[in-house]
Amino acid sequence: MSTEISGLEPESGRAVRVRFAEGVIESVEYDHDGDEDCWLTPGLVDLQVNGYAGHDVNARDVDAETVLAMTGSLRAAGVTTFAPTVVTASEEQTLRSLRAIAQARAASPVARHAIAQVHMEGPHISEEDGPRGAHERQWIRPPSLPEFLRWQQACDGLVGMVTLSPHYPESLAYIEALRGKGVQVAIGHTHCDHLAIDAAVDAGAGVSTHLGNASHEMLPRLSNYLWAQLAQDRLTAGFIADGHHLPAAVFTAMLRAKGVERSFLVSDAVALAGMSPGTYETSIGGRVELRADGRLSRLGTPFLAGAARSLADGVAEAIALAGITLAESVALATSRPARLLRPSRGPARGVLCPGAAADLIRFRWRRGDHALDIDRVLTAASSRGEHR
Repeated sequence: MSTEISGLEPESGRAVRVRFAEGVIESVEYDHDGDEDCWLTPGLVDLQVNGYAGHDVNARDVDAETVLAMTGSLRAAGVTTFAPTVVTASEEQTLRSLRAIAQARAASPVARHAIAQVHMEGPHISEEDGPRGAHERQWIRPPSLPEFLRWQQACDGLVGMVTLSPHYPESLAYIEALRGKGVQVAIGHTHCDHLAIDAAVDAGAGVSTHLGNASHEMLPRLSNYLWAQLAQDRLTAGFIADGHHLPAAVFTAMLRAKGVERSFLVSDAVALAGMSPGTYETSIGGRVELRADGRLSRLGTPFLAGAARSLADGVAEAIALAGITLAESVALATSRPARLLRPSRGPARGVLCPGAAADLIRFRWRRGDHALDIDRVLTAASSRGEHR
């Protein structure tokens, strides 16, 4: 039996009615009668999220329940597909996180649908301060295909993206091997020059991880790894548009350089995202302060301690920062990242068309708003009657 939901379509501003059944969109009809005050779009796709609402996939005590709770919290915030992001850690901790993710998917059809792949952010990154970011130096190590295979064994082959710095002698062979297995390779947390960047792209790297962040405070003016990635047309760039990680002028210039077609938004959210403002103690950043505007910083300093706004906030903030349209910003958080997911036999994600997954969100937004007001979230799993 079909169910329907209606709202305003951002591209045209027209009213649209979407019918769906058994997790798949059946029809999309425009110009129906009705007074709509909400926008209707595909569910958001977040390819880089470490934690949310107090749940952390990198916590030392992470388990399947952690991942299930995080899935539910992200769903309430409009994210219907996401890549749990496992950061640089010991191999023991990495495997613990990967097993917890796999166990959550095995236990829940909802989690199995929402978690399309895992993003490994590290441990093959730069040891230099700045590019290293908040990653722990002691666990940084060169690429190793045997280790990658152990990751895949721990999570049923779910790793779909690996972020690395291509300065290691092993990098090019590693990139080629991962691309041969259908895994996206992203350049990030790097200190490489343009020659190493270009060589990595020739080997198969196709993504820039949160471009503009995890970099040195001071860089050569005309020759650096940011320019090299911006100029490389074969790299699609991820951006954190939370209003804190990139100033408006920088985000605008970078987005124009890459173009909406070669860009996407991520939250890069940590566990404190979605929590109440206040002072917290964290295992990596120590004492941190979360402000009401979502800025998370080390207590008493101007330094960021992570990202703490949802991807839905990022959609609204990207409009405010760069002056793009709602339709463009929604695409940056739906269809654009969905292209980077590992190929699946299931319905397409991030698009509003017949045959696509019935992952849908309704929200209120007016120009000038810095957040989306989520009204309703539907997922393909829930439309099949699966709630766990």
